[in-house]
Amino acid sequence: MTACAESGEQTEAASEVGQTVAVAGGAYKDVTVPELQAMLSHKDFPLINVHIPFQGDLPDTDASIPFNEIEQHLDRLPADKNAKIVLYCRTGRMSTEAAASLAKLGYTAVYSLTGGFTAWGDAGLPLESM
Repeated sequence: MTACAESGEQTEAASEVGQTVAVAGGAYKDVTVPELQAMLSHKDFPLINVHIPFQGDLPDTDASIPFNEIEQHLDRLPADKNAKIVLYCRTGRMSTEAAASLAKLGYTAVYSLTGGFTAWGDAGLPLESM
């Protein structure tokens, strides 16, 4: 995969985003609010709210899937297990659980927002409510 990493700035930047978290059977990446902001500027992924109960969304959210039901709703995620998927919840706990579940199922580009939408709001960024 060295050739892919050298193919361009965007690919290189994408590979540097996030902190890798290894789990049994795979890995996912924790991303910070500034990293997610940068990713959203050239959005090429579904943004999924996994928080229950529903308490609001980040702008550009594509779907809400309860973290503890994510494995039952794979039909709402990209069929390509190498496609990028970004998950978030209120504080980050539920999204890390959902990210670990997807990584164990073979998804290779799963991201979880560190601090969730609480961190997003604390950074002064907009939230969408019900």
